[in-house]
Amino acid sequence: METILDLPIENKIFYAVLVFSWTVYLWEAYLAYRQRRTYRSTMHVPQELGKIMDTDTFEKSRLYQLDKSNFSFWSGLYSETEGTLILLLGGIPFLWKVAGTVTARFGLGPDYEIFQSLSFLMLATLFSAFTGLPWSIYNTFVIEEKHGFNQQTLGFFLKDAVKKFIVTQCILLPVTSLLLYIIKIGGDFFFIYAWLFTLGVSLVLVTIYADYIAPLFDKFTPLPEGELKEEIESMSKSINFPLTKVYVVEGSKRSSHSNAYFYGFFKNKRIVLFDTLMEDYSPLNKDGEPENVPAEETDTPTEAKAKPKNKKQGCNNPEVLAMNSFLCFFLFAVLIGQKELFIAFGFYDSQPTLIGLMIIFQFIFSPYNEVLSFCLTVLSRRFEFQADAFARGMGRASELYSALIKLNKDNLGFPVADWLFSMWHYSHPPLLERLRALGGTNKALASDNIGIHYLGYISSHLFLTRFHFFNALVC
Repeated sequence: METILDLPIENKIFYAVLVFSWTVYLWEAYLAYRQRRTYRSTMHVPQELGKIMDTDTFEKSRLYQLDKSNFSFWSGLYSETEGTLILLLGGIPFLWKVAGTVTARFGLGPDYEIFQSLSFLMLATLFSAFTGLPWSIYNTFVIEEKHGFNQQTLGFFLKDAVKKFIVTQCILLPVTSLLLYIIKIGGDFFFIYAWLFTLGVSLVLVTIYADYIAPLFDKFTPLPEGELKEEIESMSKSINFPLTKVYVVEGSKRSSHSNAYFYGFFKNKRIVLFDTLMEDYSPLNKDGEPENVPAEETDTPTEAKAKPKNKKQGCNNPEVLAMNSFLCFFLFAVLIGQKELFIAFGFYDSQPTLIGLMIIFQFIFSPYNEVLSFCLTVLSRRFEFQADAFARGMGRASELYSALIKLNKDNLGFPVADWLFSMWHYSHPPLLERLRALGGTNKALASDNIGIHYLGYISSHLFLTRFHFFNALVC
């Protein structure tokens, strides 16, 4: 009887990928189950929050997070099942052949691999967009609508989705074609050139994102003169943060959720605040309704973590990410010549570079990526505590304390987390842990201006953005 040990190496690779993928999914599902159990069993406001969180808000946040968790379970199960079926049914080589048929219609044969790769990439992203659309619609117009956060019409949502797809293709296709070309002509040291190219692309993207890409979707205006702007500029000067501009982005057209982010390099750094973040600027407050702002646990794609400026030991996140991307490309150079990797996924007669990138970065590196992700989460939590300590050292602990509570309450963030779920997923420490670290400074609750309260939050994150970096690398 043939055992798994007797199978060809390509079959072992294929089944190992499937087993690991489902192992990770089941682990994530178990953690989510633990957190849902916490949502269901925690029916009362924790004693520490008894004076600052009312029962009604606590119950709303509990039900909102429970709905989100249930949705995440079913969407995750669908995603994992879809991915498994694609692999088992040979979806990747099938789509590659379809891409070849498309390019052949334009007179481009198998020798034009880069064009076939771009066709494959566009078809794959189009497939992903269509299969993910129903889940996105349900999340926006059922869950977010049910709990009072959605501000979009269906027409606006669909128009936005089409625009995002087009903009993504305009960036993804040229970058991918250049990367594939560099790999093909780079010789034995192509991985060095590929790494330098992706590093350069990431720096360009973080530089132009807020000025040229984000305005395609939202309106950006300078923060008007006033107390908030003066306070932000004064605080930036006090810590030698080279702030050049402060923008307000019109995020209220999509959702009453909100956020803020920082971007820029060297002596040219900028702050972007969502209009829903501030009482005086949020359109959602014109009818007397309170603003809704983001939970502290929500991470933004442009926010990075860093080590304190006065720490000399070890590397900050930009350095870690740069070394990580170099390691990924080096290992890719080692593995790309192994034809068994391609055979394992149905490519018996060819070894397309794009397919090799996908197999190695997405499947073969999965265990490494999971470990790295967990380590960065742990490191990020440490940096968050350091950032809070930085704000406390600036005398902003009271404002930060109040802002964290308001952010959590207004966004219906649930203050109680299962310890294992929190350890694995939360790059930001849970609310109660941060409040304990800040100490008993809740006297700031007497003020109602979220803009002033948010200064403490900004001072905390100015610390983190000293080493701001946009992770647009493929690894």
